[in-house]
Amino acid sequence: MGRAQTGINQDKQGFWCVDRIYKGTRLRNRFESLEEAESWLIYQLEQLRQLHLFGIRPKRMFDEAAAKYLLDHQEKVSLNLDIYLLERLMPFIGKLTLDQIHDGTLASYVKDRKANKLANKTINLGLELVRRILNLAARSWRDEDGKTWLETPPLISVLPLIGFQREPRPITWTEQRRIIPLLPDHLAKMVLFDLNTGARDEVVCGLKWEWEIAIPELGVSVFDIPRENVKGRKRGRVLVCNTVAQSIIEAQRGNHPEFVFPFRGHRVETMNNTAWQRARRIAGIPDLHIHDLRHTVGMRLREAGVREETIADILWHARQGMTAHYSVVQIDELVEALNRITNEGSRVNRSLAMIRREQLGEKSHPKATIKRKMG
Repeated sequence: MGRAQTGINQDKQGFWCVDRIYKGTRLRNRFESLEEAESWLIYQLEQLRQLHLFGIRPKRMFDEAAAKYLLDHQEKVSLNLDIYLLERLMPFIGKLTLDQIHDGTLASYVKDRKANKLANKTINLGLELVRRILNLAARSWRDEDGKTWLETPPLISVLPLIGFQREPRPITWTEQRRIIPLLPDHLAKMVLFDLNTGARDEVVCGLKWEWEIAIPELGVSVFDIPRENVKGRKRGRVLVCNTVAQSIIEAQRGNHPEFVFPFRGHRVETMNNTAWQRARRIAGIPDLHIHDLRHTVGMRLREAGVREETIADILWHARQGMTAHYSVVQIDELVEALNRITNEGSRVNRSLAMIRREQLGEKSHPKATIKRKMG
């Protein structure tokens, strides 16, 4: 009873929940132990008391700031990446106050990430997110008395990027045949779907059945991706499926009520997971990135002779006059283009056909015409 009066209760999951109002300020948090809950509440009450007595800015923990950041950015396309990064940061700075966070207190996080053999560029994503949260705390977020959460944001340093960022590395057909059998079934389907649509990682992972639109005239489906799920969020886009992608979609029906590519009943957060990294290492292509699959589609479309404007529409590259929605005729053009890259054999046959046409081009005579028709 005493604990309930202090604002600390245990929920059904066994967590100790703080829910207390002090002079108009609501204090809420959840902890694994009663001791943690009591210590946090005592600290917060003292900060508020100091604030009301002397006007002192209360000190807030980083985990509180991180929670506010996620709540304020729920519509962010890459929110799942931010959640992933914050989960890795919390053991190192989650229980530090905002004014305690600087390069020194982040050093253990950087050391741990390097020990896990992460590239500097990847480690910098977490450091830049910390910098962003601290800047918001110092410049935008204010308490009931108008004071910012943090007086001055620290200068958070990022790691140097050694050399130049490598150019996109399209995957070859041989490498594709090597790596896909090494992937778990659900990830193999996602990778093959990506190699036949050119969709971004976050779009494939978050693809929803409610976005699907059947095109009975063409016997295929398209997915009308909402603006908030598109990089840049300027407008929604249409994801077109060729015959391979469509067959994958049909195989996925009934697996989950919401997501097209679930794993164990949940949304897949990223294709760049440990299974992908293990497979690419065993396949002998350890530097292959998930984003390279998207560049592969662009390369294969060019090799197949597809117009640059059509490639831009398929890959959602910004161009003048590009629309967010298409007519059946336009979709048919995109499907036909994507069907040119369904397998290596179709590409080879097209190349041979082009060579034959070039060889026969200016030397056309009755016999050559017959050969063309017979071919």
